[in-house]
Amino acid sequence: MQPFVQDRRQFMVGASLAALALPAAARATLAQASGRKTRHVVLVAFAGGVRTRETFGSPGNVPTLEALAKEGVLYKRVKSSNLGHFGAALSIFTGISEARGIRENARGTDPTLFEYVRKDLGLAASDVWISTSGGAQQTNYSYGLHPDYGARYGANTVDGDGLFNAEFKSILETWGRPKALSQKEAELYARLRGAIGSTPGGALNNLENSARIEQYILQELTSGTADIRGANAADAKAIRVARNLLVLFKPKLVGIVLQQADAAHGSFNGYVEIIRRNDEALGDLWRAIQGDPQLRDSTTVIVLPEFGRDADLNSRRGLDHGDGSNDLEYVTATCWGPDFAKNRVVEDDVQAIDVCPSVCELLGVNAAKARGKKLPRLYA
Repeated sequence: MQPFVQDRRQFMVGASLAALALPAAARATLAQASGRKTRHVVLVAFAGGVRTRETFGSPGNVPTLEALAKEGVLYKRVKSSNLGHFGAALSIFTGISEARGIRENARGTDPTLFEYVRKDLGLAASDVWISTSGGAQQTNYSYGLHPDYGARYGANTVDGDGLFNAEFKSILETWGRPKALSQKEAELYARLRGAIGSTPGGALNNLENSARIEQYILQELTSGTADIRGANAADAKAIRVARNLLVLFKPKLVGIVLQQADAAHGSFNGYVEIIRRNDEALGDLWRAIQGDPQLRDSTTVIVLPEFGRDADLNSRRGLDHGDGSNDLEYVTATCWGPDFAKNRVVEDDVQAIDVCPSVCELLGVNAAKARGKKLPRLYA
């Protein structure tokens, strides 16, 4: 299989044509949606287990989140859905408390906000993405198996750590050459393609869109994403990929799932360092949004952990997640966007499952199966 390579001008023309390919009714819906200013949403599951003590309880660790909160709404008591990474993070996207084990790797029957948004707004798959750092398990967040929704309305997924790593750079040496790929090169290329999830009839299932994404891969491999190092490398790649997807393609909805804070089990200091680095990476994302004339006044960013961590250190000088304390079960959420109140702190208890219906309402969509409520005191 030979890759398709196009120059930057062709790539950008293709992106523009893809946007124009939306039905007129869908484009009108995008312009009107709910009568609000928000046209793009970035939802970040700051997963891996992150206590408020190390975020807003230690402001020096999270200057980006602090700045977002001062320009937006801060929810100080967000009740987590459960204490398993997979189920708790999935609950953010479905609006339903998902009782799923930490090692489960299967899709559930509940639709996600990606499906609600695509179905109700008539969006193409190229307008809804999820960027992850945790491999195959996290691709299950892109859609569920509900018969009224499902894969045909799912998000395209990009596993930043599985795709944009140094190993794949070797593929670049063969692209454009008039020779067949070696067996090893072909295997690497197949893995590269496999790291991009698609949905039936979705964004990647035609030659034009496959070419766009392959060109995007080329740009990412040569722009430094593959060379990101450090304790939070996988999370940083997921954030970088989402940033570039947002700036290049202007999608309606982008989800980001982080996970490396779970290093806290073995090292408190390592966990704090990951929080600091991820906050810095989120700062790059926020600056990219503010620097883009099409995004800065029309983009909403929501960030919350899936749950916190235990109140006390374990024998390894780390933090587990199982003591049932407030440190574990309550987290802090940050909501920033053109429709929200400024510098508002909400002390009332809310739930992580409230995020899905709140995002859907913001975009003029009905989260029909979600069981959460709309977040209170969110709007200006």
